[in-house]
Amino acid sequence: MTTTELATPPRAVAPPAAAPAERPARRRRRFPLGWTIALPVPILILIGWQLGVQHAWTLPFDIKMAFLPTPGEVALRGADFAFGGIYDDSFSGTLWGHLGASALRVVQGFGLAVVVAVPLGVLMGRSKLLFRMLEPTVNLIRPIPVTAWAPLTLLIIGFGDRSTVFLVFIAAVFPILLNTISGVHQVPGRLLEAAAMLGTPRLQALYKVVMPAAASQIIAGMRIAMGLAWVILVVGETVGISTGLGALITQAREQSRTDLIIMGMIVIGLAGFLADRLLTLVFAIAFGRRPIQK
Repeated sequence: MTTTELATPPRAVAPPAAAPAERPARRRRRFPLGWTIALPVPILILIGWQLGVQHAWTLPFDIKMAFLPTPGEVALRGADFAFGGIYDDSFSGTLWGHLGASALRVVQGFGLAVVVAVPLGVLMGRSKLLFRMLEPTVNLIRPIPVTAWAPLTLLIIGFGDRSTVFLVFIAAVFPILLNTISGVHQVPGRLLEAAAMLGTPRLQALYKVVMPAAASQIIAGMRIAMGLAWVILVVGETVGISTGLGALITQAREQSRTDLIIMGMIVIGLAGFLADRLLTLVFAIAFGRRPIQK
C-alpha cells in the first residue's frame, strides 16, 4: 500500500436511496346516477325536433319537418294511447293490448330461434363434417331478406300470428347460429382435454364445457337477434293482423296520423331496449361473473 493511499481518508458510502413511496391507487369517480350521462343526447334530439317543426326545417333526403307533430303533441298522444281520456278515439287506452300481442309474437319467434340455433351451432362448431355439410346452405339462405320471405309466408302459412312468428324466427335464427359457431370455434382445446382427463363424456362436455366457454358469443348473438326480432315484427304485422304495434302503425299510416305513427315507433324502441336489458340481466344472473358484453 502506498503513502498516498494511506493519507487519503476513506470515502463515506452513501446509504441506498429510499424507494419512492407508492401512491395509493386513485378510485375512479363514478356518477351517482350512471344513466344521467346519457341524458344530453335525447334532450338535444327533442330540442332539435321542436325547433325543426317550429321553423319548418328541411333536412337531408328532403325531410320536411313542418309535416311532423311537436314532441308535446306526441307525448299527449302517448298518454291517451296508454290511459285514454284525452282524445277518446278508437286508439285511446289500447297501448297494452297492442304491446302484449307484439311481445308475445317476439318471444315465440325468438324462443324458437334459440331452441334451433344454439344446439345446431354447437354441433356445427365441434363437427367439421357437419359444418362442411351445412355451412354452404346456411350462407345461401342467410342473405335472403325477411321482406322477401313475407309474400311467400302469407301464401304457404296464411294470415295471422303464425306467419309473423315465422318471420321473427327467420330474422333471429341466423345471428344466434353464426355467433354460436364462432364462439365454439374459439373454445380452447385444453379445456376439452382437461374435461376428458377428468372422465367427462364427449356429449356432456358440449353443455358442461363448450357452451359455458362460448357463452359470451352466444349471448351477443341473442342480443343482435332480439333487436332484429322487433324490427321484423312490424313487417309481419302489417298484413292480416289487427292487434300489435305494427298493425297500429299501418292503421295510423292509412289515416295520416303522424303523431300515432311516431308514438308507435317510440314504443317499439322502448320495448326493444327493455327486452335487451332484461336479456342481459337474465344471463348475468345465470352465468354469474362470466364475461357478458354490455
